[in-house]
Amino acid sequence: MESDKIWTKDFIILLSSNFFVSLSFYLLMTSMAAYAIQEFQVSESKAGLAVSIFIIGALVSRLFSGKFIDVIGRKKMLFSGLILFLIGTISYLFVNNINFLMIGRFIHGLGFGISTTVIMTVNMASIPKSKRGEGIGYFSLSTAAGTAIGPFLALYLTHQFTYQTMFIYCIVFSAIALGSSVFLKIHEIDLTPEQKANIKKSFRFKDFYDKEALPVSLLMFISGIAYSGVISFINSYAMGMNLTKAASFFFVGYAIFLFVCRPIAGKLFDSKGENIVVYPSFAFFAISLFFITIANNGFILLLGGVFLAIGYGNIMSSMQTIIGKVTPPHRLGLAISTLFICMDAGSGTGPFVLGLIAEKFGFQTMYGVLAITVLFLIPFYYFVHGKKASAVKTL
Repeated sequence: MESDKIWTKDFIILLSSNFFVSLSFYLLMTSMAAYAIQEFQVSESKAGLAVSIFIIGALVSRLFSGKFIDVIGRKKMLFSGLILFLIGTISYLFVNNINFLMIGRFIHGLGFGISTTVIMTVNMASIPKSKRGEGIGYFSLSTAAGTAIGPFLALYLTHQFTYQTMFIYCIVFSAIALGSSVFLKIHEIDLTPEQKANIKKSFRFKDFYDKEALPVSLLMFISGIAYSGVISFINSYAMGMNLTKAASFFFVGYAIFLFVCRPIAGKLFDSKGENIVVYPSFAFFAISLFFITIANNGFILLLGGVFLAIGYGNIMSSMQTIIGKVTPPHRLGLAISTLFICMDAGSGTGPFVLGLIAEKFGFQTMYGVLAITVLFLIPFYYFVHGKKASAVKTL
């Protein structure tokens, strides 16, 4: 009989590991461009590459970790990813030019991609099916906490101390994530020798993504582009609108409401089905972008942050839960990898594409276009999953 407990020892360890990995990731993402410019006197474009090459490393490793997770073994792959993540973090203490920094960032990204893919796969497999929405809602708060605390800690450490001190903090966080995983009890998927051989020798394009997870993952690709428009340009937009004080509290409000609404949305997901959460979440996401578009005072801009939490915040955890519902256990790693690849691709390409729109038409037009785009995701969701979920619920 399956236990209905969410807060098990393994769940807490996985949540903690994910928090420390996320904390280190967001801490460095916030400060890496400034570090490259100050330390190595490089151009802004090259500093931007030092930031984005991490995402490239993560994308590369996700392609292979999803395919080979159950061939190599989930625990072995988790240790490999966290060790690589720690090595990448340690490398920052020894870089003496921009090229070595790029290599270190790429290695760090490889470790991040492997470890986060495995952590999410193992966690999803361990949560009772009847409480997956609630469990993933709680679990995803560890990432949200990293999103809120990381940038704040980066600013504090770099202003009060040095970049070397910041790197030491990240090494400690990475070591805690690795050390805590020793105590995990991970359920492995037993593949036959024939199945393992087929996976190893098959390198067709379709072997690197999960077909069932792809439609939902494409929703997250587009949502990721829209969200990247907020995290990449909200400060620049606020400066032009003389709303910099409100912008400094934007993500604080986002994080607070995320912590409030995600557990509630998770319970609704489990008791009433995904549609009751997903449809309103896309609507709230569009409303948040609309508020940002028309913001002429701090209150409206902060409302945008609140609705962003209720909207995009719940979309992200809901799509992860849906992936778990539609995917058989032996393909869960590949499905999670497919979702993360699409999310990373959206977050990575979004700033460049949206920057071109903002440069030509202005930030208000850019946010208006994003609001309309997100509204169109509602019928898209209906056709790729919503109508099937509704049919299952009425049976």
